[in-house]
Amino acid sequence: MKRLFIKSVLATVALAACGLASAQDIKERTIKFGLNSPEGHPAVAGMRKFASAVEAKSGGKIKVQLFLNGSLGSDQATLSALKGGTVEMAVMNSGILASEVKALEIFDFPFLFANEKEADAIVDGPIGQKMHAALADRGIVGLSYWELGFRNITTGKKVITKVDDIAGLKLRVIPNAINVDWVKALGANPTPLPFPEVYAALEQGAIDGQENPIAVIAANKFWEVQKNVALTNHQYNPQSVIFSKKVWDTMSAVEKKIIDESADEAVKAQREANRAALNNNLELLKKNGMNVTTLPAAEIAKLREKMKPVIDKHSAALGTVVADVQAELAKMRK
Repeated sequence: MKRLFIKSVLATVALAACGLASAQDIKERTIKFGLNSPEGHPAVAGMRKFASAVEAKSGGKIKVQLFLNGSLGSDQATLSALKGGTVEMAVMNSGILASEVKALEIFDFPFLFANEKEADAIVDGPIGQKMHAALADRGIVGLSYWELGFRNITTGKKVITKVDDIAGLKLRVIPNAINVDWVKALGANPTPLPFPEVYAALEQGAIDGQENPIAVIAANKFWEVQKNVALTNHQYNPQSVIFSKKVWDTMSAVEKKIIDESADEAVKAQREANRAALNNNLELLKKNGMNVTTLPAAEIAKLREKMKPVIDKHSAALGTVVADVQAELAKMRK
């Protein structure tokens, strides 16, 4: 009994320290938080920071259980479960959510951002926040943006040193239209696959390669089934941290504040961890036998040119968001 009393006092002190109203405003609950990748993925540092912040702010009443490596299903299955309220929370590429809010497709545009600073300004500013707010009508609460990073192409047998080397390759892409289109524009054959199926498809030779940020390539040990990586940096992916609106609407204002603030606190930790790990991950790939190539500036310019018609095609369907993003980026680049 004495232990329970002490635990209760400590919880009350913790809540008071966070400026929260009352322990009665917080129910005992466990949040299922899903990710479609394994330990070592860029999002995991953010997930762990979020979980510890929530437990501290709630005095231990709210716990966060992490489900990694697609254990809750594909992104599409997890998204469906989240909208239905059987999964509380997930983190996934923002572009995947274009099926819910079309404007989010812009985050799959090739060569949209020149660096992380530009990306941070857009996603953390009014444009990014407006996109997340629009998810509410689709049963989703957009909490914050984390980072996956710049994407690069890996291959099995073929070394990519110029754009023309990509032609004819069978490449796995995220299952959406813009990714299918840019691969076709390079003369390659797009193969849309859910991420949990990629390793096996590479191992079996069903596809020749795939494209992902360096951290994802390292976390999934793709060196076991791919021998080459070309540093194309052709797309930058923010990731959306999302919550089930069905569950959100049952929570008190205090509980929502805990979740919202904890997700924001995790942004800094997640982005810093991902950016700091880049060089170490590149060395890890080399150490495990991957051949790393960098395309000359002229080839990157050629890559951009080939992708322009794809950007033009998809811009037409997105309305004002393209002009808004381009205007903000132009201000930053002055």
